[in-house]
Amino acid sequence: MLPFLVVGLVNQPVPGFFSFFTAQDPRGPRTETHEIGCWLFLRLLGAVYLAAFLSLVPQIVGLCGAHGILPAADYLSAVREQVGSERYALVPTLFWFGASDAALRLCCALGAALSVLLLCGVGCVPLLVALYALYLSLLGIGRDFLSFQWDILLLEAGFLAIFLVPLWPRRGPQRVAPAVLLLFSLLLFRLMFGSGAVKLLSGDPTWRDLSALHHHFETQPLPTLVGYYLHQFPGWIKTLSTALMFVIELAVPLLILMPSRVRRHAFFPLALLQVLIEASGNFAFFNWLTLALCMPLLPDSWLRRVFPGRWQNEPAAPRASRTSLATARRIVIGASFVGLAGLSFFQLAGPFLRGRMPGFARDALGALAPFHLVNRYGLFAVMTTTRPEIIIEGSNDQKTWRPYEFRYKPGDLSRRPGFIAPHQPRLDWQMWFAALGTPRDNPWFGRLCLRLLEGRPEVLSLLGPNPFPSALPPRYLRATVYDYHFTTLAEKHRTGDTWRRTAQGPYLPTVSLRSAE
Repeated sequence: MLPFLVVGLVNQPVPGFFSFFTAQDPRGPRTETHEIGCWLFLRLLGAVYLAAFLSLVPQIVGLCGAHGILPAADYLSAVREQVGSERYALVPTLFWFGASDAALRLCCALGAALSVLLLCGVGCVPLLVALYALYLSLLGIGRDFLSFQWDILLLEAGFLAIFLVPLWPRRGPQRVAPAVLLLFSLLLFRLMFGSGAVKLLSGDPTWRDLSALHHHFETQPLPTLVGYYLHQFPGWIKTLSTALMFVIELAVPLLILMPSRVRRHAFFPLALLQVLIEASGNFAFFNWLTLALCMPLLPDSWLRRVFPGRWQNEPAAPRASRTSLATARRIVIGASFVGLAGLSFFQLAGPFLRGRMPGFARDALGALAPFHLVNRYGLFAVMTTTRPEIIIEGSNDQKTWRPYEFRYKPGDLSRRPGFIAPHQPRLDWQMWFAALGTPRDNPWFGRLCLRLLEGRPEVLSLLGPNPFPSALPPRYLRATVYDYHFTTLAEKHRTGDTWRRTAQGPYLPTVSLRSAE
């Protein structure tokens, strides 16, 4: 709980020696400010939190409820037996007080309600701490289904956002300490530069020969219709697009660490990249959150020109305080900045150090890992060049098999890819990962099959229409792997299908309720 105690002191700025760690008084030397960009970031962060919590409302019980795929209560009970009192540090979650289905729903609903307050401008330390704690609690019990990079990015950004808000709500933009702005710059730099670096460090040939986008639009987890048409573009356009992507992810982030008059120019290419990714694929709220993190790059002077008449007044000057508590706050803020900035460096440098990271940094990162305060980022380090898809089928006589259709992932060949972000269908996503391995690599898949054989409505609600709408579920279940490809434009015009597929073999042999247990 120490991080919560630290950040509660951040928003009581005082003048003096540690001015780098306190909000700047507008009556001091004239410097470029970024308070409006931070104000916009907080509103967008509220929208992202809202999308994340609302997306989980209809899913959380089917995923982690008492009769879900990975029951939270069973997991916490096992952790309690294995690690004892250390469980609170290893799995920080409010669900230690109870992980009933009602508690899971309440957490998501309360998070959504608090997100609306942040979206409406009621930003303060208790609110941001509550949002962070609620989402951290969900990650603590979500396991495979809440293990995505945007989940931990939301926690890290949400934690840093606590430094931006006052202790109690105030109207309009607030003064921001330069140290806090630097922490946000370091996070955005790690996110973007790390995403480009891991692609090259992985040694994947498709990134090195710039052919990755020849496969990406077709093989990404949940394509969009725009992605389908981008896949039809000539190869040289996709090769050039890959090269430009590397420029944006490796070169443009260097501008983030430059002075304000240079840093602002990083906003446009970074924002453009996120818009293009959002149009071509469904990556939950990742692109929204990355756009939000770009907002503090924009200086107030530029935003006042773009939005004339909206923000003409200077943010209110912080009230001076000369108490011993104020001095202690400055010291704590400075120590927090040094710690987070230092760990950010080691986290980014980790892949380059190749196992030679100093012991103190490795230990500190390990201790903070369950709280997701300083994370490593990098999507699609290795590009998937094929698209295996698992089709689950049920039967009562092992002669007539009916497929279970998912709501969003490819199944029916005629289904057109759609736009669903920022919603994330967590089971659909995990099915994409499961197809890249085996049932042994994905123990939750066996639990999914068990719940389907039991006919659990909580889990069935995560899928499309039930192929066995009667009261009795199927007696048998099997899963087959198919190799999926986009059709060509000519094939689509002739057949109306977006996909074509070829059977590859069984993923799971025929099982019954007794064998699934």
